[in-house]
Amino acid sequence: MPPKERPSILIADDQRDVREALRLLFKAEGIDAICVDGPRAALNALGAQRFGAALIDLNYTRDTTSGMEGLDLLRDLKKLEADLPVVVMTAWGTINVAVEAMRHGAGDFIEKPWDNQRLMSVIRNQLALASSRGEAAKLKRENEILRADGDEDFIAESASMRSVLAQLDRVAPTDANVLILGENGTGKGVVARRLHARSSRAKQTLVKVNMGGIPESVFEAEMFGHVRGAFTDAKSDRIGRFELADGGTLFLDEIANIPIAQQPKLLRVLEDGELERVGSSRTLRVDVRLISATNAELAAEVARGAFRKDLLFRLNTVELRLPPLREREADIALLARSFLARFAKRYQREGLRFSATALRALEAYAWPGNVRELSHVIERAVLMLDGKVIDEAALNLKPEATHSLSGAAALAASESMSVDAAEEQLVRQALERTGGNIQRAATLLGLSRPSLYRRMEKFGIE
Repeated sequence: MPPKERPSILIADDQRDVREALRLLFKAEGIDAICVDGPRAALNALGAQRFGAALIDLNYTRDTTSGMEGLDLLRDLKKLEADLPVVVMTAWGTINVAVEAMRHGAGDFIEKPWDNQRLMSVIRNQLALASSRGEAAKLKRENEILRADGDEDFIAESASMRSVLAQLDRVAPTDANVLILGENGTGKGVVARRLHARSSRAKQTLVKVNMGGIPESVFEAEMFGHVRGAFTDAKSDRIGRFELADGGTLFLDEIANIPIAQQPKLLRVLEDGELERVGSSRTLRVDVRLISATNAELAAEVARGAFRKDLLFRLNTVELRLPPLREREADIALLARSFLARFAKRYQREGLRFSATALRALEAYAWPGNVRELSHVIERAVLMLDGKVIDEAALNLKPEATHSLSGAAALAASESMSVDAAEEQLVRQALERTGGNIQRAATLLGLSRPSLYRRMEKFGIE
């Protein structure tokens, strides 16, 4: 893993000793400071690189105390980078100047001589704000893509899927919590995106969290955020997933993987909409519509004491169960053509089509990996095809027996493979044999659930 990038700050002040004092202060706090002596140099620096925040003096020309130079610089900085947090600082601070600076977009105001502790608190808050804005902007961009692309593979011609679609479109406009059940690869993520896109929150953020990928030791910090100093590596404040989704939708995938000890903390937020960041006693309110998904049977998990019944009741106000692809024969050819159109465009292979035998083979196949497996099969065929017609051979569908290789057969099949390739094959086969059930697949492989998740992430298996 690459080292975490150090935060950086732009400092503009006409006094060399002030610049040097600030540079040393920030260096001791693990913050890189680029110091310049005036407005022109500050604008040039911002044009050359990105900063987490800026700290600027309001007065530069000797005998000038109006603060107008600094206000002009503030406006120019905001024109270059509207989301840059800017803190203004002056020895001639008045309420009027402070109000004017804040009106033009300053994040905070510091008077000289400054107090180191207050200055660092202000700057760290602004850096955390910049980081949060960046993550929120990224999520917003991703959300716009999801809204534009969310229905691409939502095909529901089969009777079983028409029933799901009717339920989905009935519940989507409400704020009801929805629990999506189904085998791996059945399209639970696509359904979650459609629910969000058809809700009153569609213009807000959809935040997705894979609950199986969050170590228990950092669960609270990831979900609820933390404040600086809450634990050893908490160098600055950080907002959690619930705050990121405030006003929008939070999608908790693989919900069955929440450790039992953490479930009461999630339940409390769902019950009253309140949380505290780790290390803080300040209570925050969030307004979040919750969608969750799992391939596990939560009723069975409740029965064996691995999942709280009261949490299940909070999650499944409405329950949508997605049928496996083998029960959606009427959708298979339609989905295959949709995938073909997408991948032909992506890889610039226009004019491709299926032969009649290929379509019959697709409809006859059991699809243990469901819609996701179908997508992978079509993508591979598009990439490897020499001509324009995808026939049965080009699909390279494995005989059903290959989905349940014995250990000896798997070893024989992997003799010519690398260790990683053989391991990936065994993981995929275990998931296919168990219909995507993570716990059963992990047991079959002799792994813990977190160990299986790490291997799935390593091999890009969703």
